[in-house]
Order: sequence, then C-alpha cells, then structure tokens
Amino acid sequence: MSENKGIRADEDYEAVSLCKKGDVDVFEVLVRKYQKKMINAAYRITGSYEDACEVVQDAFVSAYKAIKGFEGKSRFETWLYTIVINLSRNRLKQTRARQQQEAFSMDDPVETEEGSIKFEHASNELSALKRLEQREIQKKVQECIRSLDDEFREVLVLRDMQGFSYDEISSMLKIADGTVKSRLFRARDAVKNCLKKMMGNLW
Repeated sequence: MSENKGIRADEDYEAVSLCKKGDVDVFEVLVRKYQKKMINAAYRITGSYEDACEVVQDAFVSAYKAIKGFEGKSRFETWLYTIVINLSRNRLKQTRARQQQEAFSMDDPVETEEGSIKFEHASNELSALKRLEQREIQKKVQECIRSLDDEFREVLVLRDMQGFSYDEISSMLKIADGTVKSRLFRARDAVKNCLKKMMGNLW
C-alpha cells in the first residue's frame, strides 16, 4: 500500500508504470525530460561537461535496467539523481587518479556546459568583454565548488543548484537531516570565502 501511495505521489507514476512493462518509448520521454537537469548536476560534481554527459548516459541505462525494482519510496526524479550522484562519484575518482599522472597546462581549453573554451585574444567590443567577464566569474564559482570536499559539494549542488528539499537530500545521500544542513552551511561558507580570496572586495 505504501509503495503504491508513494509512486502515485510522483508525477512520473504512469510513465514509470509503463516503463516497468518494457515501454522503451515512454522511457525516452523521461530521458528528454530530465537529461538537462542530470547533466547539470553531474557537471557540478565532476567539473567536466564531457564526463557529465557520459555519466548521465550511463545513469539512464542503469535506471532502465533497474526500473522494475523501483519501489516508489521516493520520486522517480530523486531516484534518478541518486544514480547520477553515485556514478559521478565514481567518475571523479577515476579522473583524479588519471590527473595524478598528467601535467596541467594553462593553454588547455576550459570545459563548460557549452563546450570547450579556448583562450583567445581579447576583443575590442564591449559586449564581448562583458561576456568574457561573466564567463570568468562562472569559472571562478565552479573552481570554488570543485575545491570543496565531495560530501560538501554534493549537498551544495543538490540544494542550491537543483532545489531539492533537505528530506530528499537526506534520502539520496543516506545521511541525517541535521548533517545535510550542517554540510550545506559549511559548503556555502567555504565557497563564499574562496570567492573572496579570488575576487577580493568585488565579491
């Protein structure tokens, strides 16, 4: 009874029910619905748009294979985020291991949600300069988020960027509600201090 009640509270209940019966077309609808959200979350955690895309692709494959076992104790979206977070963690470990063997070059392109950005000569156009400044600010924010320990970054991304409730984050990360709030406070404070160091009194 609790299982059915939980699923019916989910706006994706009917779609999930059809997916459990093997309806691939309906699952494609769910993919299109949540793809951008999932890529954004994965990108914020891994720091790489390319990795994020691969993580989300793997997440949807895993979700489709496991959907018959989805009991509806949480919303489908929450369950999907849990898969994305776990795969993002794994990808981050792989990336860190690989980076230990590679040298970083200042000439390397910067990975963003829009793709790779290569360093170019400044334009004389004011609008181009403003776009560059905004891009630099976004880059600094992302650097500060990436500097957080994994447990703090995950909470910050899920709460401040994805808008999940404390209860949902608690369920996804399997930690107490108080721990979510504590980590979020520390994460926000750390990002604020990081930005102050990078940008001085401008922030």
